Amino acid sequence: MVEPPPEIADSLRRFGLLAAGERAGAEALTGGVSSDIWRIDLPRGVVCVKRALAKLKVSQDWRAPVSRNAYEVAWMRVAARLVPEAVPKVLGHDPEHGNFAMEFLDPARHRLWKEELRQGHVDLDVARAVGERLARIHAGTARDASIPVQFPTDAIFHAMRLEPYLEATGRVHASLASALHELVRVTATSKRALVHGDVSPKNILIGPQGPIFLDAECAWYGDPAFDLAFCLNHLLLKCLWVPMAREHLLTAFDVLVASYSERVDWEPEAAILGRAARLLPALFLARVDGKSPVEYVTVESDKQRVRRVARQLLLEPPATPGDMRRAWAAELGA
Repeated sequence: MVEPPPEIADSLRRFGLLAAGERAGAEALTGGVSSDIWRIDLPRGVVCVKRALAKLKVSQDWRAPVSRNAYEVAWMRVAARLVPEAVPKVLGHDPEHGNFAMEFLDPARHRLWKEELRQGHVDLDVARAVGERLARIHAGTARDASIPVQFPTDAIFHAMRLEPYLEATGRVHASLASALHELVRVTATSKRALVHGDVSPKNILIGPQGPIFLDAECAWYGDPAFDLAFCLNHLLLKCLWVPMAREHLLTAFDVLVASYSERVDWEPEAAILGRAARLLPALFLARVDGKSPVEYVTVESDKQRVRRVARQLLLEPPATPGDMRRAWAAELGA
């Protein structure tokens, strides 16, 4: 370990976590592309500190406002009020330096959902709990008039999600650009609830009390269908990464949709499922040809399978997420 950067040490002192004269050890953690994250060993215990980056660590030029750090903290505090077991505790926020401290979740007791899936361990109870907790956060914020005021983050969400995923993919596939831009328009104007924006297995830990959501840098008052589609998309794509678990992943997809749907009370269930269904093929294609391709779909024949299904359903939009799941299952079985 090394000493923490001076601005991190200063923040820890402001938070009351590091006393004058005390020393701390720091270790840079890996895995994210949008932030620097440190494990900080303090005399009183271990904490985690996160700082947003202006330029993301990807091959293409992808920039986003560092002010998103404050909205990530705000999302965690709102979610903690609604589903306290679903988020880490925030220990301090330093907007001047753009970082915050949160509790450190011991990897020995908190498994990364992405790693579990990579190993072929598809726990349907986890999928069910992810859908349930996500829906509780959406439901708890859908009628809260304070949420739009707290999260005026349209520009950040556009920079972090709509442009790099949908608009950038439209520049690669000119024949689909119109459909993708229409999805941008609908998503940007469907204001319903507080959105996490990055509900991915890489951002979900499975702890003793169930799933814990991390990395809410894209927090936004907008369309909750985006969160549902973003998460479901990963279960479909991982069928290529872990072929032995395909049937289980597709079942987990169904379980997550059902668990989420049971708790939709802020709008007609068919409406939000329809928007999620139309987003799915766009996000599917984006993880091959957008600014943030998944690292595990590398074989050209697999990319073509993704493109084939996505193109078909972008031109003939599915009515439900199940329609997308069935089209992908048919492609995998072909």
